[in-house]
Amino acid sequence: MDLRSVGAVVTGGASGLGRATAEALVAAGSRVAILDRPASAGNDVAKSLGDAAIFTAADVTSADELGSALDTAVRHLGSLNVLVNCAGVGTAMKTLGRSGPAKLDAFAYVIQVNLIGTFNATRLAAPHMAKNTPNAEGERGVVINTASVAAFDGQIGQAAYSASKGGIVGMTLPVARDLAEFGIRVMTIAPGIFDTPLLGTLPEAIRASLAKQIPFPQRLGRPAEYAALALHIVQNAMLNGETIRLDGAIRMQPR
Repeated sequence: MDLRSVGAVVTGGASGLGRATAEALVAAGSRVAILDRPASAGNDVAKSLGDAAIFTAADVTSADELGSALDTAVRHLGSLNVLVNCAGVGTAMKTLGRSGPAKLDAFAYVIQVNLIGTFNATRLAAPHMAKNTPNAEGERGVVINTASVAAFDGQIGQAAYSASKGGIVGMTLPVARDLAEFGIRVMTIAPGIFDTPLLGTLPEAIRASLAKQIPFPQRLGRPAEYAALALHIVQNAMLNGETIRLDGAIRMQPR
């Protein structure tokens, strides 16, 4: 798919991996709708990207809010042929800790945002993509999801986060098969330890310790590197139904 013909929605696009992807898409000539929570910096990010970007607010777990936001995005973009799902949350809690069993509502919230929110965005974007005129290869759209190496190497206290990201990995192939008849591809990126706003809150000593766990390059991943892979997936029509680890060969230890 030619990036200059792309109309993209990036969930979680106000910061971190989502913002880097939105910026890279605009730089490549795409039109982008940044979808994030109303209280996010999404409006400021969209303004910084000029006329090629807009902000549309929604909670990815709400069918009504998300459906309305996608309708708004399509009106401004002209069409929707790329969806990048970067919206997500995390929590740390042991299944059984000093204060007792893990809180079920906290577990359910992470699943709701990360896994169900990803599926919600995908299922609601697909009808818009299916209306597109196919390109020479019969392609109408691309969905890129964000998992994590925690889907495979979940650490102590990561049951909720790992389960949510493992679910994203698990649904990649069946959703790709579901949407193949419409010419829509589905891929997932599983990042390792990336320098996002969440990690930015940690002390430098801890950040350095995390970086040393990565075999090579021995540093935190850069959001621009996630964005570069996302753009390649859009352009490479043979990438479909698979999860790509983007992690510098790290395999997470229990803690």
